[in-house]
Formats: sequence, structure tokens, C-alpha cells
Amino acid sequence: MRMRILCLLSFTLIFSACNGQQTKKTEAGDTKGRTFQMVSVPSVITEPEERAAYLVQHYWDKFDFTDTTLIHLPDITEQAISDYIGMMKYVPEITAVASIKDMMGKASADSTMFAYFSSLYEKYLYDPNSPMRNESLYIYVLETVLETPVLDEVSKIRPAHLLELALKNRVGKQAADFTYTLADGKKGTLYHTKADYLLLFFYNPDCHACKEITDQLAASPLVTEWIRNNKLKVLAVYPDEDLEAWKNHISYMPSSWINSYDATVSLKNDEIYDLKAIPTLYLLDKDKKVVLKDVTFNQVENYLKQ
Repeated sequence: MRMRILCLLSFTLIFSACNGQQTKKTEAGDTKGRTFQMVSVPSVITEPEERAAYLVQHYWDKFDFTDTTLIHLPDITEQAISDYIGMMKYVPEITAVASIKDMMGKASADSTMFAYFSSLYEKYLYDPNSPMRNESLYIYVLETVLETPVLDEVSKIRPAHLLELALKNRVGKQAADFTYTLADGKKGTLYHTKADYLLLFFYNPDCHACKEITDQLAASPLVTEWIRNNKLKVLAVYPDEDLEAWKNHISYMPSSWINSYDATVSLKNDEIYDLKAIPTLYLLDKDKKVVLKDVTFNQVENYLKQ
């Protein structure tokens, strides 16, 4: 806790200091010397958490959402939203959500600017390769996008689909059931696979990142111990069509795992799970409720260490 407080304090002091070094924005169209102008945190606010909250709440106060030339200045605008999203971990979710909705409300002053920021939120909050990925916050972004009057209905088709996917199999909810097939042709279902914890591992035999996850899980003493003590089962599922590639890869998978494939390809075709990237890991409890969704190996191992 002490380290977190120190980090917060340093964070807010740095931004306040940077604010004093900002240069004034030049006339529209002149890109020289332009910077993102940070707000100053009032000196009467001294608690780190309160300073962080103030920054998040007032971050966009000096930004001109009608100036579309800023869209073409990623060093200013994209860096600003990257820093903004980076601050979210220092404030309660309710504060972050309120700030995002307020910011998107201001961005709706121009439809081009609104669409631009919507795409940046997708890049930083939803892209599977983003270190800032946060599906919970992105759901609120999508809801705001679908509510705005500045986009037509055609422009809302993709956000509506993304929201539908993001709302599936959320943490705390029961995961969707599906049928899997083993190498001998026997079938099983997720709900009938009994375990204190079940690690769902969606993978592709030709995927390098999948091989890395497989190696990490197989080499983990903690995961091995949990499997040996019948506290954890690993259900590896191949969701695609190339059955021959899957069969050729069987010998590589640990024998203590349940290695399977989706014979009907319904996981992918019906989008039962949001498999926007492979590999994908879900950790489920004994009731098949989602404990961890779309996480890294390290996140799984850290949870098991608790």
C-alpha cells in the first residue's frame, strides 16, 4: 500500500510539473510547438488518490475537441489518450467510467473527432496485444458509442457486435457450455468436466504464442502440483477446422491435460467465446463461473499462488 501511495504521489507531481512546461497552442493549422495542455491540480488537494481522481476528472478540460487537425498529430492526441488510460488504474472504476463518458460527450462536438477517439479506445482497451487492455472499461465506451446521436446506424453496426462479444463470459458469470471431442472420438461438455478449477486453453497447433503458453504451463511447478492434487484441470481446445494439423500436434500436448477439438467449429462460427486472438486463457471455478478472462500465463499463475 505504501508503495502504491508513493507511485500515485510521484505520478501526480510529475504531471503537475509537466503542466508548468506546456507551451501555448498556436493558431489552428500551425502544428509547430503544439502540446497537450495538462490541468493543474489545486494545491489544497494533497492526498495522492484525490489528486489522481482530479486529474482523471479534468484531464480534457483544455482540449479543443472541435479542432480536427489534432487527429493528425498522434504525438499530441494519441499520446494524451494513452497517458489518460494509464491513469485509470489509480482511480476507482466509477471515477474512470464517469470521466470517459464525459470525455466522449465532449468529443461528440465533432463526429470525426468522436470516431477517432472511439478507434483509439478500441486500440488501447480492447486490442489483445495492448498492455492497457481493459474490457470492462471498453464496454462503457461501446455503450457510449451506441448511444451517441453523432453516428449513423450503419456506423454503429460494428460497435454493437463488439459489445455483444465483450459481454459474453464475463468475470463472475457462468461460462457458456460447449461440446468438445477427444482424439478417440469421445465427446465431453464443459459443464460435465468436473474440477475445482478448470483452465480453458483455446489454441492453434501452428501458433507460436500457443506453444509458448503450452511450455509455460507444462513447466510450471505450481500448475503441475495443482493438476497432480486434482485441484486443477486443463482443457485445451482447438476451435478451427484443420483436424489433420491438430492430430499431428497431439504428442506435443501434456498427457495430463484434456486435449480436444471443436468438431462442429461452433465455438468460432457461433462466437460462443470471444476468440479475437489465439491463444486465449479462461480460468473457471467449480461452478464454471469465470474467474479470469482472456489473461496471460503469469496472471493465471499469480492467481493460483494466492
